Amino acid sequence: MSTEAVDQAKAAPAAWRLDTDNGSMAPLSALDVLVDLNDKVTSGKASEFQPVPLGFTPLDKTIGTGLRPGELLLIGGAQGTGKTTMALQMARNIASGGQANVLYLCFEHDEPYLLNRLIAMESALAHLPHKTGAIKIQDVRKEILGTWSAEGGSAANLANNPRLRPSLDRIARYGQNLFLLRGSQTASTVNNIRDLVRQHRVLSGDRRLVVFVDYLQKVPQIPEPENETEKVTYVVNGLKDIALTEDVPMVAIVAADKEGLKAARLRNFHLRGSSAINYEADIILILNEKYQIVAKVNIEFNPYQAQRFRDWVIVSVEKNRGGQDNVDLEFEKHFEFSTFDPSGRTVQEKLIEERLYND
Repeated sequence: MSTEAVDQAKAAPAAWRLDTDNGSMAPLSALDVLVDLNDKVTSGKASEFQPVPLGFTPLDKTIGTGLRPGELLLIGGAQGTGKTTMALQMARNIASGGQANVLYLCFEHDEPYLLNRLIAMESALAHLPHKTGAIKIQDVRKEILGTWSAEGGSAANLANNPRLRPSLDRIARYGQNLFLLRGSQTASTVNNIRDLVRQHRVLSGDRRLVVFVDYLQKVPQIPEPENETEKVTYVVNGLKDIALTEDVPMVAIVAADKEGLKAARLRNFHLRGSSAINYEADIILILNEKYQIVAKVNIEFNPYQAQRFRDWVIVSVEKNRGGQDNVDLEFEKHFEFSTFDPSGRTVQEKLIEERLYND
């Protein structure tokens, strides 16, 4: 950067700032921002501008190699399409990649249950595309209880279980980077999430953080508003503001509305609660079962292929501020092991369009 530009920045008027009881407003000139960026680059702190990969290869390629600070990514879908599975796997991928810490805030499951899912996930990811030796999610708890019984209760050590040990060893390599938190209807407010993010910065210094919220409609607003639209507007605005002001990528799961659950194909306008969801999000992913939304001609003439469609979930990139949208990707699901095959691919078959079913 030229010395002339630096001199111009120094010669600019005194700081323009308004302090109020509700916060401060401090406009920055474009030159100020440029000088600050240059200082970060020259001091070796440019890594914070690098996207954080989500670990799903074709998805990362579509959204520009990953998530950036200040971005809000929403994952929508009907029940059973794998929203939590995908979000938890993304969180695991980020933590294991070592580029950032992850906070996974979950209102539907407690921390031990999420860990059980991680154990099953790790056992499958180690062997894909084959699943020999993987542990089904329902068997993880049995193995834990079996270890407890076999080793005499209080003296039990999970690492002594040969079926669990490989997964536990893998989790141990990144476990210090992944923080699990059960959501509370009194404590897990938008403001408290913000304070938690700020506390992480104090404790970890320059260590980056990615926040997951599972799921958005469960985040409490106190006092509770009169209707869900008002609440969802407040929450999605709040999460986006945290992403921007605290420079953290934010990922949130969003539930579908009643019309979406009845629709032939769920789309971004079926997300429950408020139109603000579509305005505030930088990236929106919608999950659909492939068998349900593939054009029926693909099913009628190839019954064997149609049965295979049931093993795949289509992830549609419905909105993408930073790149291409209206992209349909597909990932093979292995829900018995709480995981997707992250390699994925672009959908080749023709899909139904919801507008064809609205007449």
